[in-house]
Amino acid sequence: MQDLSIGAQFAALAFLLVLSAMSSMTETVMMASNRYRLRSLASAGHRGAQRAIDLLSRTDRLLGVILLFNNLVNVAAATLASVITIHLFGEESWALAAGTVLLTFFILVFSEITPKVIGAHYADRLALFVSYPLTFLLRVSYPAVWFVNLFVSAILKLLRLELHGESKPSSLSIEELRSMVLESGQYIPQKNRDMLLNLFDLEHITVEDVMIPRGMIEGIDLRQPADEIRKQVATSYHTRLPVLEGDNERVVGVLHLRRVASRALESGFTVEDIRDMVAKPYFIPADTHVYTQLQFFQENRQRMALVVDEYGELMGLVTVDDIIEEIIGKFTTSQPEAHAKLDWNADGSALVDGGQNLRELNRRLGLDFSLDGPKTLNGLILEHLEDIPEADLSVRIDGIAIEVVQAEDKMVRLARIFRPEASAESSGIDG
Repeated sequence: MQDLSIGAQFAALAFLLVLSAMSSMTETVMMASNRYRLRSLASAGHRGAQRAIDLLSRTDRLLGVILLFNNLVNVAAATLASVITIHLFGEESWALAAGTVLLTFFILVFSEITPKVIGAHYADRLALFVSYPLTFLLRVSYPAVWFVNLFVSAILKLLRLELHGESKPSSLSIEELRSMVLESGQYIPQKNRDMLLNLFDLEHITVEDVMIPRGMIEGIDLRQPADEIRKQVATSYHTRLPVLEGDNERVVGVLHLRRVASRALESGFTVEDIRDMVAKPYFIPADTHVYTQLQFFQENRQRMALVVDEYGELMGLVTVDDIIEEIIGKFTTSQPEAHAKLDWNADGSALVDGGQNLRELNRRLGLDFSLDGPKTLNGLILEHLEDIPEADLSVRIDGIAIEVVQAEDKMVRLARIFRPEASAESSGIDG
């Protein structure tokens, strides 16, 4: 090296620093690249992605070839820097120390930090290109890489960290998948993101969370006069209605209104005709998970089920539509929606029906009511007060101010909820 001119030596040192920078960036690119995106591109036939996946399948070989050349380049750069220092200043200790510090600075800034920041930021793009030279270098230097990895494997065995087979990307948990969907940004439309997030929630939601409560079920009571039953059938917005009888509201069955319409067109119908036309009721426990129930509906070819508690008492009703709406949002337009306009008023309050589901309130109004206990606003207020409230009573639950507007029949019929920001400024509402 001493036969080279000082200019050539500086040029060689600069070239080595560039190679070191490329090596550092390549290491970061391969380690930081999104393997799932690479697998998607590889399945579509992208050769660069296929090569990158092959390299990542054996990280010992990949790191071996990268670090082999990286260390060779850095050692060569350090040796050349020492030669240049001696050529310019002689073998003075201060000159060698200054040269070492200066070379360390250049390697740290230009060959380590800067290329690694760039590689981490553009990992997915660059991995498609750097896989080609890496594959070539691995083939050329495979004997050296294999020899070095023999010692690596021996050390891993001593530490009881022996690797078995090819490295594979770990499985993603539900929460990790949720984070990926939330961070998808412009790649997935907002509506599609909401649907995917709702799908993840199905694992934690039971039919009790989505059912129509018993008090809000529209059913046919066989104790009513025949004229009232005919009027109810003629004006109902539903296709199927549960048929009840007796003081304990025993479920007789489920009536499909198309059968009633067919009978009515022929010769009219009586209460006894309804008994003959009802189908056997389909009961499910309240703690059944929604996802499981959707499969049950499909397997049993059912569209509606009656929800019962541990004592067999009727709690509510759930349909296929209720579960589908949990995934894609409200879509039913064939019946009047009592809460379709559920939103904040200009004064920061919202008038809400007492039977409103808390999950829907949280979703529509951006609230944070606890879902571990009662499922409706009425149940939440009753549990908090441990008493039947009267009108004009105000409470604060989970930091949210609520005013009881109307209470009758042992339940809260109508309540006014104040937006948390607005309720914080209100001094007339106590917890």
